Amino acid sequence: MDVVLASSNAGKIKELQDMLADLGVVIIPQQELSIPDIEETGLCFVENAILKARNAALLSGKPAIADDSGLEVDLLDGQPGIYSARFAGEGATDSTNNQKLLEQLGNAPLEKRTARYQCVIVYMRHANDPTPIICQGSWEGHIALNPRGEGGFGYDPLFYLQDLDCHAAEMEKVHKNRISHRGKATAHLLEQLRQRI
Repeated sequence: MDVVLASSNAGKIKELQDMLADLGVVIIPQQELSIPDIEETGLCFVENAILKARNAALLSGKPAIADDSGLEVDLLDGQPGIYSARFAGEGATDSTNNQKLLEQLGNAPLEKRTARYQCVIVYMRHANDPTPIICQGSWEGHIALNPRGEGGFGYDPLFYLQDLDCHAAEMEKVHKNRISHRGKATAHLLEQLRQRI
């Protein structure tokens, strides 16, 4: 089954392709169909994921999956949240976003730097699907004082997992995909899709 993925984020595309391969779902990134990104005008992860999935389904005529995810930092009242990808402004990079996050947290000790990654994945059979599948996953951690690791993307170099004593960017991809926010949301999606397909 062909499903359009409403994302141009190479890291997300690869992770979702790997996770959904077992189900016989062929992920087609929306840029391969010349579908432009839609403006994320939602006020929460769920609204943005639905906007993106509906746009991809409408313009492709195929089922679509979209995710909206980001980092919530308790000391920053849940920021950067839905603005995670553009925390440092338009044209932000992972590096500039990470730098801004470190600046905002200043010298706060590690135990006060609690945070979580959130992910909402939406599957729509078509643009007017009245009952989209909506799956959510979260991943608890802390924002480290310094970045570590070469893997992952986004805030992974700063996302410290106390129970594993490592940063998300230091993890093996297979292990990360199993326990991450996106891994949990995708596992829920797989269960739902198995029942529908």
